[in-house]
Amino acid sequence: MSKEPSYPTQLRELQIGLVRYQARAIKAGAKALVILEGRDGAGKDGTIARITQHLASRNTRAVSLPKPSDRERSEWYFQRYVRRLPAAGEFVIFNRSWYNRAGVEPVMGFCTPREHEDFLRDVPAFERMLQEAELPLIKIWLDISKEEQARRLHARRKDPLKQLKISDLDVAAQKKWKEYSAARDQMLLRTHTPIAPWVCVRADDKKKARLNVIRHLIQVLAPPDVRADFAPSDPDFLFPFEDAALVDGRLAK
Repeated sequence: MSKEPSYPTQLRELQIGLVRYQARAIKAGAKALVILEGRDGAGKDGTIARITQHLASRNTRAVSLPKPSDRERSEWYFQRYVRRLPAAGEFVIFNRSWYNRAGVEPVMGFCTPREHEDFLRDVPAFERMLQEAELPLIKIWLDISKEEQARRLHARRKDPLKQLKISDLDVAAQKKWKEYSAARDQMLLRTHTPIAPWVCVRADDKKKARLNVIRHLIQVLAPPDVRADFAPSDPDFLFPFEDAALVDGRLAK
């Protein structure tokens, strides 16, 4: 049996695939939007870094918005996100997104129950509008276990290079684990639609998660001749959301 290529080797080949995809997309004026969500410590920053590492800086944006200003709080909820959607030839990835209102905000009391419910009701229609405007939307949920999250948050506090990642929300991530799980479940159940589906990634193994996310992006976005050169993502790590995943162990409780 042949030995599996090393992680750096696999990552390099997949990043070449992303570059090939983007070269075609820029030429064709195609645009794409990726939403990357997950609990604190799920590996969003590292995954985004590997996705964007060799892409064209002029055509690639990673968006991570701070808390809204007083003016933004008075706007239509989706308004500040709409301003950052991709134009022709652009690839945009949201490190957290409008789905803050389905997770962090209701759990931490940053929005009212009414605002939370309005969001869950309205977001499928909003995302349908994006798709009808020929804006491909890829929604990815990175899922980790409570034990792995605790380990990563502890390591983050000890690493001087990760001090800028530390926030007050880190403590709540473990204390409110069950509340975050309930919010995740409701979000997936109510916002997973045929036109804007969620895929879930078992991300306790960071390297496997990164490789499978990139494989998924290539399979969804790249033209057929590029896709043909890459194996699809491993279903043991990345799978389309379905209700059964909430109870069969694929998603952490």
